[in-house]
Amino acid sequence: MSMTDPISDFLTRVRNAGKAKHKRVDIPSSNLKKAITQILVEQKYISSFTVLDDGKQGVLRIHLKYNSGKSVISGLRRVSRPGIRLYRTSDKLPRVLGGLGVAIVSTSKGVMTDIQARKQHVGGEVLAFIW
Repeated sequence: MSMTDPISDFLTRVRNAGKAKHKRVDIPSSNLKKAITQILVEQKYISSFTVLDDGKQGVLRIHLKYNSGKSVISGLRRVSRPGIRLYRTSDKLPRVLGGLGVAIVSTSKGVMTDIQARKQHVGGEVLAFIW
């Protein structure tokens, strides 16, 4: 089965696992999903992740993080979609909840947060908002 938007599928699986209070979630792996997951670890939205080899493309096993029984991730939103791409220059990158959240941006220098992209003066495709 081919998937139209694997990033939306990734975000939906993480969101649903958090709402269902699962300790971990398994997602088909790709380099872009690994980069997004690494940002989630660096920003302390998830505790850790591992890549399992299933003989095909691999599986990302993401260990979710909770605080007093509530998921640390309050919300996830896909911004740039296959039908509507959203590109921004470094000075016009959006701020999520006035800086309380993170925008994930795919740039020519790799996938990074909006804060890192502003520091490096690179723009790119705004993939998702996480808060």
